[in-house]
Amino acid sequence: MKKIRKLLTLGIVLVFAAIVINACSDSFLEIAPQNALSESNLTSVEGIDAALLSAYSMLDGWNGSGNPWGGAQSNYLWGDIMSDDAYKGSEPTDFPDWEVLEKLTWTTTHGELNNKFIADYEGIARANATIRLAKAGDLPESERNRILGEARFLRAHFHFDLYKMFQFIPYYFEDDIDFKKPNTDESGNYINPIDDIIQDFETASEELPPSQSEVGRVNSYTALSYLGKVLVYNGQWAAAKTALDQVVDNGPFSLQDCYHDVFSVPGENGDASGRESILSFQASVSDGTGGGENGNHLERLTFAHGGSPFGCCGVRQPSQNLVNAYKVDANGLPLFDTFNDADLTASDAVDPRLDWIVAREGVPVLNYYNENEDGENTLAYSTGWVRAPNYGGPYSNKKNMYHYNQGEVSTVGWVNTHLSSLNVHLLRYSELLLLLAEAEANLNNLPRAMALVNMVRTRAGNCAQGPATSLDAMKVDPSDPATTWADYNVGTYTTFPNQGYALEAIQWERRLELAMEGHRFFDLRRWGIAQEVMNDYFAEEATKRAFLTGYTPYDPSVHTYYPLPAFQVDLSKVGGEPQLRQVPGWE
Repeated sequence: MKKIRKLLTLGIVLVFAAIVINACSDSFLEIAPQNALSESNLTSVEGIDAALLSAYSMLDGWNGSGNPWGGAQSNYLWGDIMSDDAYKGSEPTDFPDWEVLEKLTWTTTHGELNNKFIADYEGIARANATIRLAKAGDLPESERNRILGEARFLRAHFHFDLYKMFQFIPYYFEDDIDFKKPNTDESGNYINPIDDIIQDFETASEELPPSQSEVGRVNSYTALSYLGKVLVYNGQWAAAKTALDQVVDNGPFSLQDCYHDVFSVPGENGDASGRESILSFQASVSDGTGGGENGNHLERLTFAHGGSPFGCCGVRQPSQNLVNAYKVDANGLPLFDTFNDADLTASDAVDPRLDWIVAREGVPVLNYYNENEDGENTLAYSTGWVRAPNYGGPYSNKKNMYHYNQGEVSTVGWVNTHLSSLNVHLLRYSELLLLLAEAEANLNNLPRAMALVNMVRTRAGNCAQGPATSLDAMKVDPSDPATTWADYNVGTYTTFPNQGYALEAIQWERRLELAMEGHRFFDLRRWGIAQEVMNDYFAEEATKRAFLTGYTPYDPSVHTYYPLPAFQVDLSKVGGEPQLRQVPGWE
């Protein structure tokens, strides 16, 4: 089948949703899931797999109730809007509390922090319920190991998502009965969950098969890929290299021919040129669930507004700083130091990835076109698609736009054109290559690091946004004279002269390749450059976007971690004492 089904039956999901909504909103995971679900009804492979699919369904961060936007697993709020890549966008009266977040004026009581906390712990509770069922069920060993491996993988993923946000969080296992676990040890020192995350991914890689019959299920190479990512985040360069090398040498993943292929429904799970997506939320719409529950619900605000085919809402607009970052020199390489000296003009040469990521004036929009008496004419983007260009700027996010006339759009629900079956990618092979390059550079293996970066850049030069008179014509060679709206140029590095240069090139490549995928702010913080980058960004962008005036400068003593939700700290109290200690800078 094309995709793993997010839900086997709505009833199972409602049971699990009720379990963890109660657990997180009433008393911080206090009610054990096994007490709320009759697990004796789920002892067969089919029943246990249904529980597993319920855990997979949280890869979008939505439990089917309300609009907890901050829970989106794509992290567009926490990784993009908090960074120099994107503005909150839309208009001042839309999500004004997000503008407060964007300007780094955080508080422990912000509701979106609580939404993120609840979404991840709900995924963890579902994964743990599945592990308990698999251990208790009468299953063939191969089936038990597969289910355990998938559930452990998901448990580790959700904990790592929390780790990136708050770092100091309690790790929950399937046999826990204390649902008010502290995040400190007996001496009052913070507990770092990274070792438990690593252990779960290592165990999952051993339990999982190397391939799965259903696209969307994780396998041993998915687990090794994610393990390598976690090890890079933790600065364990040699161990990360070992894990990621195994995937590169033996795994099923590869770069697809065109940068845009993985962001289209026909290519999202691979095509004739290869399989790039390592982990993604498998979306579907109009699938009989009644309200499009399986679609990419929490991404729906991030489509273009106004005169666009999508109708709303214009959140996550690309920043001018990001657009300027795609300017290149005569060799097609990034302008590390001068990219933001002046704003991009039509005469500037640019990396072709710009127009796969950012919708900008006069450039075709994927394969959207008008049909009139003269035939098919390319539909170019204009600021008429923007809700309030004087507020959030002239650009729109192009990366999660679906193609015209592919049957990907929901037929039901609030503004049905928001909701599509386009997957949300959480880990791609190009990111894996750059993670491995980062490990190699830190190990001072500079030729290998450069070769990996050049693999990503070479693929970036394979195709550009074309005139869009059809789906096939949408992609052209970057040198095609039909691309009159841009001068595309992307080159490869001929030397990494030293480690510092190599690391800067890799950091730049992550931004150019992964923009609008929720990584940027987390990257800036782990690299230790967030203070310099963000304060320079605010100082410049506030002269272009008036709403940024009054920003709070980035302060490592405050902004290194997002604060734990005050609501959850309060719920963790035992005998009047909170078991969750607020993270450093927010105590």
